[in-house]
Amino acid sequence: MAKPNVIVLSGYGLNCEEETKFAFELSGSKAEIIHINDLIQKPSIFDKYQIMAVPGGFAYGDDTGSGNAYANKLKNHLWEKIENFVRKDRLVIGICNGFQILVNLGLLPAFDKNYGNRQVALLHNNSARYTVRWVDLKIENNTPWFAHIKTISLPIAHGEGRFFATSEILSKLKKKKLVAARYVKREICTYQSLPANPNGALDGIAAITDESGRILGMMPHPERAIFFTHLPHWPLLKEQYLRNKKSLPKFGPGLQIFKNAVSYFL
Repeated sequence: MAKPNVIVLSGYGLNCEEETKFAFELSGSKAEIIHINDLIQKPSIFDKYQIMAVPGGFAYGDDTGSGNAYANKLKNHLWEKIENFVRKDRLVIGICNGFQILVNLGLLPAFDKNYGNRQVALLHNNSARYTVRWVDLKIENNTPWFAHIKTISLPIAHGEGRFFATSEILSKLKKKKLVAARYVKREICTYQSLPANPNGALDGIAAITDESGRILGMMPHPERAIFFTHLPHWPLLKEQYLRNKKSLPKFGPGLQIFKNAVSYFL
């Protein structure tokens, strides 16, 4: 079958588009980076893609809140195309700033496919600081993005990643099983002597989906963990593999997420 086509959005401070494109291509897709202004000029560009990725960065310098201005630009100029895209059998991922954009755009969690209304938020870290480190995640639902994954370790890099929702919304997220991943203390956090939750996220939530499972928003960066040598403790792991006479893996844990998306269309 033909390789799925991926659109990776760019512009106005998104800055992880190259890594995201590379990860998708390494996983067997055809990926293109498209500036938001080019989409506004020619919205029909959307029609050729099966996967949309909104990468990390600092769109508009996080002015007026992380992801807010970029989400407004998408909603004001491309909402009809975006809504049509997500209502079809398509996949969408928002990573870090991309997650913030999807939340502000109202694509997550979008109960009962009510797209367009913001229902949750990603607030300043409880440390009031920009945080860069690795985290361990426990996968909580059956989104195709996380197929065959039970736990995973990935890096984070954000200042506004603290997931927040009202008690009513949180209850609905749990009832409908839309929490995709939670921060837990496993191999990486233990190795680095770090707490599980890096930002004070409500209920330890690191990622959520819509009810279809096809739209995923996550704070950690899988595109920064696609090779074995991306792991913070890879020298230790290397010695363990060699002493046990095992071959060294080439790829890191994050690549599986992109492979899952590609496999969805094959």
